[in-house]
Amino acid sequence: MTGQGLLDQQLWQQLLALVLASAIVMGSPGPATISVTAIGAAFGLRDSLRYASGIVVGTVLVLLVVATGIMAVLTALPKLAALLAVASAAYILYLAFKIATAPPLAARIGGAALPTFLGGFLLAVANPKAYVAIAAVFAGASSGAGGLAISAKLAVLALMIVAIHLLWLLAGTAFARLLRKPLASRIINLVFAVTLVATAALAALP
Repeated sequence: MTGQGLLDQQLWQQLLALVLASAIVMGSPGPATISVTAIGAAFGLRDSLRYASGIVVGTVLVLLVVATGIMAVLTALPKLAALLAVASAAYILYLAFKIATAPPLAARIGGAALPTFLGGFLLAVANPKAYVAIAAVFAGASSGAGGLAISAKLAVLALMIVAIHLLWLLAGTAFARLLRKPLASRIINLVFAVTLVATAALAALP
């Protein structure tokens, strides 16, 4: 096999490893992914797209922050890190309350308050798991001679962020048909709300 062939094979292996690592680490349950699923279940696909888009855009921003080394600056400012943690916890509790108290889809009126793009964006930016998971995957992907370029890693990870959150959203909307029944709606929404709070608490642990 020629040197070029070996290089191409190595690049494909690194690409596959990056995709698998991001799917496992970044796609695991966390505040952002669980919230997207819960919102999809409670509000349906169409009414959840703005919130999910905010999560995706915010997570891509986190990716850029990690890739450019700004994360090192943020960690050097403990007061800012604490402020982000408090803001994230407050919004997660608010979101869990909205999910737990959401009425059945069939009984929902057109003017009901829906999760917003800004809410999703802020949660993603303040999500501690996102920084840790993305940093782990980004650092774990080999670079340098014969390795994936930084731009390639960024492109792959950005696409994985979109795919991961879309799959979690679709998983949540699969429950939406059950939420037209008041009892099932209340039980499922409560389960998702408790899961969201528990997942956020675990993500905040050192």
